[in-house]
Amino acid sequence: MERLDDLLRQAEIAHGHLCAGQVLGVRMALRGCTLLGITDPRGTERKRLVTFVEIDRCATDAIAVVTGCRLGKRALKFRDWGKMAATFIDLSTGRAIRIAAKESSKEAARALHPEIENKNQQQMLAYRELPDEILFAEAWVYVPLNAREFPGYKSGRIACAVCGEGINFDRYVLRDGQTLCHGCADPAARYYQSLTADVAQESAPIPPSDCKCGG
Repeated sequence: MERLDDLLRQAEIAHGHLCAGQVLGVRMALRGCTLLGITDPRGTERKRLVTFVEIDRCATDAIAVVTGCRLGKRALKFRDWGKMAATFIDLSTGRAIRIAAKESSKEAARALHPEIENKNQQQMLAYRELPDEILFAEAWVYVPLNAREFPGYKSGRIACAVCGEGINFDRYVLRDGQTLCHGCADPAARYYQSLTADVAQESAPIPPSDCKCGG
């Protein structure tokens, strides 16, 4: 594995800035790979690893940098649980380790560097230095993976009977003899709402928010 400082620089470039969450994400991914015996996740062993992340914050970008797992490669899986945690799966053995950041790590950072008043700066430094057992809770787990979850899986593309849009990877619903996409099968569960052209023009833009994650 590459050195911590080198990976942090790469994470900073990929994410746009370096913060405590990035440091935790890099450390978490390094720990996962080490426990699985994977030393070159972005090179010779790039097809061995699948990672589940449980939060859509800075740590996830850092984890992707270290592991090489990407959503577009179908090697990064997102579960919106709001937890600073990830599960690393070795496809060659089926072994999986789930690693979660301890809430007590924040207090450990304060105890280690009380002279630093800025919380993010304090945690950034402490999270580089604190041992893994202080930062993380670890558990060996079993993750059942359907064949369609594997990188490289291919399936036929089917059009939704209502909207006509194509559906990949068997992500369809069969109802009353029709093949439906999830949006048409359950319109109330859509993350978007259809608008008429005149209403769409009047819709206010959603203001961007700065990323200020902390640890």
